[in-house]
Amino acid sequence: MVLDVIQLADGISRVELAQHTGLTAQTVSGIVRRLIDEGVVREDGASRIATGGKPRTILRVNADAGSAVGLHFDPVELTCVVVDLLGRALVTTRRPLPQTAEPDEVIRAMAELVEAVLAVAGVSRQRVLGLGVATPGPIDQDLGLVISPPQLAKWRRVAMKELLEAATGLAVTIDNDATAAAIGERWAGAGRGVANFAYFFLGTGIGGGLFLGHQVHRGGSLNAAEFGHITIMADGPECYCGSRGCVERLINPKAIVADARERLAGAGGGGSGPLAQRFRRDPATVDYEAVCDAAEAGDEVATAVVRTAADRLAWAVVNVANTVDVDLVILGGNGIRSVGTAYRDAVAAALATRPMARQIRVVDVVLSPLGADAAVVGAASLVLHSTFSPQVTSLLAE
Repeated sequence: MVLDVIQLADGISRVELAQHTGLTAQTVSGIVRRLIDEGVVREDGASRIATGGKPRTILRVNADAGSAVGLHFDPVELTCVVVDLLGRALVTTRRPLPQTAEPDEVIRAMAELVEAVLAVAGVSRQRVLGLGVATPGPIDQDLGLVISPPQLAKWRRVAMKELLEAATGLAVTIDNDATAAAIGERWAGAGRGVANFAYFFLGTGIGGGLFLGHQVHRGGSLNAAEFGHITIMADGPECYCGSRGCVERLINPKAIVADARERLAGAGGGGSGPLAQRFRRDPATVDYEAVCDAAEAGDEVATAVVRTAADRLAWAVVNVANTVDVDLVILGGNGIRSVGTAYRDAVAAALATRPMARQIRVVDVVLSPLGADAAVVGAASLVLHSTFSPQVTSLLAE
């Protein structure tokens, strides 16, 4: 708990630590001495704030005392990062994955990428606290199994944790990619110090992560915050989850491309903008990247498509805000790289006018400062979070 406060404060005295934690000055002093002896915390000069007595020594996390490795397993790409104890990326590397790859091939590629990244970063294995993996769910956390993700037909109850530990020799922590990204935001992004926030991960699909009372909320099966499967259109298209009108089904990249092509093929041929011209030359070239780039450039059709998707996401965000009463909403993921502002503006307008608690306070919404790296930084942060953050359920159990 003391280390968690030091990490969040990024510069705090022993007296302030006692005030923040409710521990006695003597207890704080003893804990800080142990943390300094272990090299995890360092003294960093004296506070400039006048207290009328002896200057207070400032404490900070010693970022160089250890490292963690993160892996983001996307169906088409592996991303690997090495971070310091503050979650700051030292080296990041990406490697494409063939969609036909078998699970054992992917595990082997993961292990090779971890070795390569550690070598580039110049980090010895003795300083590595562990390997965190952000993977599509659902996940059986107790057994470390990845269980039939929708876009990974060959992954049926794959023992990812056990296989990766054997292949890398590192302790492995796995989690849903969106939950991992939320933990990354708590360690090194917009969620630092925020007690209650919801993270929306927009990529190939839509996932989510929740922090409530400074604790990551996982739910009964440890697969909470499936925000992509909030129904916003009762008679909408069927979703692979079994429901209809899920927000993910309506605004994932395939749905956005389909909407754009339908508009472009409609009456008037979609106008005279750059996207319409591209469509007339070859409809197949109007892909997700083309739609987003055109929207960023102000193309009329693309802008309308993105605005519709952003408004649909806003309905789901309001549902979450009404249900769990968060203080902050973070939007991230590589799916909104070039159109994030449109999504943020639509969500902000909805949060200002629709939630029940809006007259008490308006929920803030920000774009993730970690951008497309949120999931991989979050994967590494899984290790930091499990090692250094106070886990209420564990403390109560003990």
